[in-house]
Amino acid sequence: MNVSIIKYNAGNIQSVLFALERIGIQATVSDDVELIMKADKVIFPGVGEASTAMNYLTERNLDKLIISLKQPVLGICLGMQLLCNHSEENNTTCLGIFENAFVRKFNPAEKKFKVPQIGWNTIYNLQSGLFKNVTENGYCYFVHGYFAEESKYTIAKTEYIQPYSSALKKDNFYGVQFHPEKSAKVGEQILKNFLSL
Repeated sequence: MNVSIIKYNAGNIQSVLFALERIGIQATVSDDVELIMKADKVIFPGVGEASTAMNYLTERNLDKLIISLKQPVLGICLGMQLLCNHSEENNTTCLGIFENAFVRKFNPAEKKFKVPQIGWNTIYNLQSGLFKNVTENGYCYFVHGYFAEESKYTIAKTEYIQPYSSALKKDNFYGVQFHPEKSAKVGEQILKNFLSL
């Protein structure tokens, strides 16, 4: 299987590569348009800041590439947020694949909530083949200060300060807010499910 990981300035690429190696997949890290177009599956990772990442993608025409992809695509963390319509992080216009999905900043009304959310939290209301053999309220690993609101694309939820979308889907595009590559057995199962879509 030919798996491409999109190389850009906000990728958490090494941990994704290691996670894929653990399940027997050698992925290619690339920003080459032709190579990514030919891949069976594409992973769009991300750790960092939305506007800088979008500028980088736009300068290299990777924005147009991502929008045009027809094979299964998995956005991870910032990668998922960039598939949305807009992010409050530096008022960033994103790729708009999930066209009525908006990314908001966590507002910790109570001191007990730290922003960013860092650590393990549960995913529930699972509604996609992406979660085959994953039990409701399984634990995944999160690191984020912004979240995607619930929308018609929501296929999993998590609660931190409020309920929000921990996974989104539209057509061949999937996004997860958590890091499957750092989410132990649950994350490994989700990666396997994505690769078998």
